[in-house]
Amino acid sequence: MAGNERELLEALSSSRILTSMITPAVLISACGTLIFSTSARLGRIFDRVNGMKGEVEALITSRISYPDERMKHLRDMVSLQRRRASLIQKAMVSLYTATLFFVASSLAIAITVAYGSNNQGWIPTLIALCGGIFLFVASVLLLYESRFNLRFVYHSIDFIEFLEKKAEEREK
Repeated sequence: MAGNERELLEALSSSRILTSMITPAVLISACGTLIFSTSARLGRIFDRVNGMKGEVEALITSRISYPDERMKHLRDMVSLQRRRASLIQKAMVSLYTATLFFVASSLAIAITVAYGSNNQGWIPTLIALCGGIFLFVASVLLLYESRFNLRFVYHSIDFIEFLEKKAEEREK
């Protein structure tokens, strides 16, 4: 076997490649967990919007009390859900992009260890840093989205209190 082929075989059989690829694998797993939970958030938005659609249909057929107040409340809630869905979609794009960069950095590590030289070690690091930036962006978007969810909850509580107040007034 030629010296060049022997070096390649040793590099490929070395555990150095696998140990170098562990960090991106952990980050890929983290992104996967965030993607899963973010998808669930998007599903909850869909469920809430579907419920609001039923309320609008009931308002149109005049089966619910306080139609003007309810319609205003529903418009506000739909607007919040639209913003939340948009933020979650952007966060999902960022998470998938981060995953892409982490997978690419893992592959770049393997290629650099097997075929590259010491002066090419910055390439996988740069790729992983790009993934980290997208993971950061996704986290910021999800943090911002959670504020909209809190606003949704507060608006819903306020409307429930409005209905309770109206019910008390009717009883008097």
